[in-house]
Amino acid sequence: MKVSEDHVLSHRKHGYELLRGAGLEIGAFNVPACLPDDCSVEYCDVVTREEAIGFFPELCLEDLVEVDHICDLDMDGLNVFTESAFDFVILNHVIEHVANPIFVIDELFRICRPGGMVVVSAPDKDFTFDKNRDLTPFAHLLGEYNKETKYVSDEHYLDFLQGVHPEVMELSDEEFAACLKSVRARREHAHVWTSQSFEEFFLESLSLLGIEARCVFERSGSDTSIEYFSVWEKY
Repeated sequence: MKVSEDHVLSHRKHGYELLRGAGLEIGAFNVPACLPDDCSVEYCDVVTREEAIGFFPELCLEDLVEVDHICDLDMDGLNVFTESAFDFVILNHVIEHVANPIFVIDELFRICRPGGMVVVSAPDKDFTFDKNRDLTPFAHLLGEYNKETKYVSDEHYLDFLQGVHPEVMELSDEEFAACLKSVRARREHAHVWTSQSFEEFFLESLSLLGIEARCVFERSGSDTSIEYFSVWEKY
């Protein structure tokens, strides 16, 4: 789920002010972070700008960032980057789309230098189209991590359709198959959190992975009316 970088996301500004140096933003799409002048940033995504338009025709090509690095978080993580390669790493509204969120967290901190910052945000279901869906339990995510899951199963996308677009369940088999194919191609939300459950998931993941970090800035859905947004300093 991508939204316009306007007053709706104004809370992010104070978090971004903590960033310095050279960084990487993953999945910036049409909403790149508004960073301080002394920051430089490279962009990473699973598709090029032109390919993105094919999946999201409602967007304008000019609004999309030019992608510097193509990589698939599900298949390869961030293995195109070396350990401690960046001063900061940004992942806004991406983690809910991936097959293995715990693995992705591990990769974010791997490529961030000690003393650097990792920025992560996720939609809060109470304020988004996911409001009718069940929360994703940590046990489920742990299972995907232990199995080294690399693909989002259609079970996740069926849950998305049932919770967000229940009307499609009444379509013909052919029409429904087309909807499922579109949802899969667009990599719609596989996992669902509230601000509280995401923070708990994140902390449990750090503990599991043995990552030492502290939260230096955060805002919850009750503050933002859309997302949990956080900045973490890596020790």
